[in-house]
Amino acid sequence: MIDIHCHLLPEIDDGAVDIDQSIQLARYAVADGITHMVVTPHIQPGVFDNNTSTIAAAFQLFVIALRENNIKLTVAMAAEVRLCPEVLPLVKDEKFPLFISPEGKKTILLELPHSHIPPGTEQFIQWLQSNKIAVLIAHPERNKEVMRNCNRIRTFVDMGCKLQLTAASVAGRFGEPSRITSEFMLQQGWVSVLATDAHNLKARPPRLSDGLFEASNILGRDKAHRLVYDNPWDIVGGMFVHG
Repeated sequence: MIDIHCHLLPEIDDGAVDIDQSIQLARYAVADGITHMVVTPHIQPGVFDNNTSTIAAAFQLFVIALRENNIKLTVAMAAEVRLCPEVLPLVKDEKFPLFISPEGKKTILLELPHSHIPPGTEQFIQWLQSNKIAVLIAHPERNKEVMRNCNRIRTFVDMGCKLQLTAASVAGRFGEPSRITSEFMLQQGWVSVLATDAHNLKARPPRLSDGLFEASNILGRDKAHRLVYDNPWDIVGGMFVHG
């Protein structure tokens, strides 16, 4: 399986606290059947002031540790970018890594605030698209406005955005509202990717398998498997030159 949203890099956001925890999370992921991961540290100006340089430094430590511990996990790096006015110049100046498809298409992993969908979101997405950056919206099922009205996210699907659900949400581990929202989105055919959004071993481990199991019950095996194999590869496959 391919996980394209996780926080395994050490000491860079609210994910792994050190390299030892990074390695523990990587071992867990491999045991769950994950073969490829794109690590996606938070970028949220004033909270997580990451950029390509900070991400690359932590990523190199992670790659070396994987090799030293003989962990068979193929990795690449991108970022989870919080929607806010301050990120616009970062995008313009290409200050952080994006997903790259096998054909070279760029995609941003865009995080909405948890409470609402800000005014101007449509315009920002249109600007990204006009600059040839596709949009994958991270965990919309955990946005409170979307949970109140699932159809609120349809605007963005109609604009060409892809949606990434958290596997734990589908499995019910983020509560019943997010599980119901996840199921509705899956039934509507709006979802492109399942990912772990892993942060730690205790509460948010890198586990895709149970989300895949529940998605299979909703969609059938073939459609569900595309969410963790074909579809993520179509977004990030260009990042795994040797993978």
